[in-house]
Amino acid sequence: MKVEIKLSADIKEPYAVIYANAVTEEVQRAAEAFEAKGNVITAKENEKIVVLDGSEIYMVRAENKEVFLYGQDKKYLSKKKLYELENILGENFMRISKTTIVNLKKIDSVEPAFNAMMYLVMKNGCKDYITRAYLMEFKKYLGL
Repeated sequence: MKVEIKLSADIKEPYAVIYANAVTEEVQRAAEAFEAKGNVITAKENEKIVVLDGSEIYMVRAENKEVFLYGQDKKYLSKKKLYELENILGENFMRISKTTIVNLKKIDSVEPAFNAMMYLVMKNGCKDYITRAYLMEFKKYLGL
């Protein structure tokens, strides 16, 4: 595998992109090596595998037996289960329903909703409900 490192003063945090014509064992091992270091996640965007830092992820949602990661303006497919991502992502993330985890640093607003639930809007425009089962912990985070 060839490795190229580019230095630039414009880049605030390092990131990696792997170019390959197929997801081979070598490519998968490289992606997992990046993922094992801190808060980095691998996911698919169309036919390529991208490496994301946890701070780039706004929301993680299970939809139709697949797990999607939502960034600023893109949607990625993850091979990991929701609970695995919850463990990897760490303290800046919180589960708000059985199917959704959010980045607490990327919340735009929260409003009351029906049936003692709350409606959450992320800074990228993603929206979801905070269900009653997770509402108490979320209110505690907000200091309510």
